Amino acid sequence: MENGAAKPVIVAIDGPSGTGKSSTSKAVAAQLGMSYLDTGAQYRAITWWMVTNGIDIEDPTAIAAVAGKPEIVSGTDPANPTITVDGTDVAGPIRTQEVTSKVSAVSAVPEVRARITELQRTLATSAEAGIVVEGRDIGTTVLPDADLKIFLTASPEARAARRSGELKGADVNATREALIKRDAADSSRKTSPLAKADDAVEVDTTELTLQQVIECVVTLVEEKRAGK
Repeated sequence: MENGAAKPVIVAIDGPSGTGKSSTSKAVAAQLGMSYLDTGAQYRAITWWMVTNGIDIEDPTAIAAVAGKPEIVSGTDPANPTITVDGTDVAGPIRTQEVTSKVSAVSAVPEVRARITELQRTLATSAEAGIVVEGRDIGTTVLPDADLKIFLTASPEARAARRSGELKGADVNATREALIKRDAADSSRKTSPLAKADDAVEVDTTELTLQQVIECVVTLVEEKRAGK
């Protein structure tokens, strides 16, 4: 470290869906030459595996019993993040409505969270150039000692509009209802609920463009890297 090299910082970015987490996290990691991890994709991947293998999603015991079986590998290049399950590329299949509707139930099972959290910690600590990890419980549970914690928020209306933009032809009101329902499920679950860490910097993205959010986060990371 004598040569003034920036130490690898671990950045946790949490917040509900539709706040620009993924776009922001990827862009910041790419701009700063860091690794990137979408933890939601890992939960989607294990959910996809459960669905594909006919596991009863309504039965937490059944889910817990096989939580250790699928091999989930995340590629952490922000320009091309990848995810495979047992060697199969699942980047597309994990975004289906079927997986989306079941991911909260699967994610709530403690054995699933323990398994995925372990994966996430391993990836974060082995990232040589630092890493941006995005999710719902990174700053609170997964990486409580992260160098920088950011919590992105936005009004339900703004989030629904953004999600509807992503989901072609989606009804904004229906999307808004679904988001509020998802928030409630994520915030009230017993294991690792969606919550803002006490030492997190909150960034309200409602009135900001994506570029402004990225610039804001890049500045925070650069300050942290410089040891300020």
